[in-house]
Amino acid sequence: MPNRASGRTKNPSSVENIKILAKRMFAAAKGSHDWEHTLRVFRLCQRIGNAEKADMDVLLIAACLHDIGRCYQDASNGRICHAEKGAELAEPLIRPLSLSEERKDNILHCIRSHRFRGDSAPKTIEARILFDADKLDAIGAVGIGRAFLFAGEVGARLHNSSLNIDDTRPYSKEDTGYREYRVKLSKIKDRILTEEGKRLAADRDAFMVSFFDRFLSEHEGIK
Repeated sequence: MPNRASGRTKNPSSVENIKILAKRMFAAAKGSHDWEHTLRVFRLCQRIGNAEKADMDVLLIAACLHDIGRCYQDASNGRICHAEKGAELAEPLIRPLSLSEERKDNILHCIRSHRFRGDSAPKTIEARILFDADKLDAIGAVGIGRAFLFAGEVGARLHNSSLNIDDTRPYSKEDTGYREYRVKLSKIKDRILTEEGKRLAADRDAFMVSFFDRFLSEHEGIK
């Protein structure tokens, strides 16, 4: 049965073994979705998972593996869904683990459903926590840094003040940090699913809104 009472892992060795395997899959990852991002999501899952009484084995294994398909999405300029690809890659990694089939299925569900723009809704508490942790790392100070880092990775400008956001394209020089804020990051606070996640998101969102207000003012020479 899932270990929901204490929030602690029953099989820490399984989590650590998966963490070692997962880390190797990020050797060529881009900075915006590298192993450091996975570690931040992992720590947020620990924090939220303990508050929400989650099955920590399922949650932390899923956290380690949630972005292992990201390089395929980046290489395809978004045509491949990294959540679906990640679940496909994760299946043979979790097959040998001494977990029930139900828990293994939950790990794969967590990975498939963690994407903001994905088609699979997170249905278990573990999937909802992973969704929240991944989104929390996309907002606040770290989220701002990652938005501009990703913009640099796709060759975007600093800002496209002359363009209508609705007419701009992802994975192009139009895909700026501010565009990412407008089309995605500004909406994250209202998409968070857990109570602990909502509390953390409110503070991060307030900082981010203030930053981008200042960014526009400085860009236009007002401040």
